[in-house]
Amino acid sequence: MFGKLAEAQKKIEEIKKRLDNITVTGESEGGKIIVEATGNNRVKSIQINDSLFKTGQREEVEELISIAVNRALESSEKLMQSEMAAASNDILPGFLKR
Repeated sequence: MFGKLAEAQKKIEEIKKRLDNITVTGESEGGKIIVEATGNNRVKSIQINDSLFKTGQREEVEELISIAVNRALESSEKLMQSEMAAASNDILPGFLKR
């Protein structure tokens, strides 16, 4: 039993390291703002289209940033859940089917 737990912990650490090297993106409508995040829910970059600086509409820019960040983090969360589910099935197939 303890061997399986150690194996599971090792697999989880491997997945976390792999997810750090995977990039997902989220965009606001029209691609005015693009956010890149790792598979571990860490924002790497935010790109803002120059046209938003010309309009001077602060509220719109803030809303679009929120939308893009949330979309990137949703993609990251789905990726993480998928990776963890696959690892769980590999390590504990009998346990998950109960």
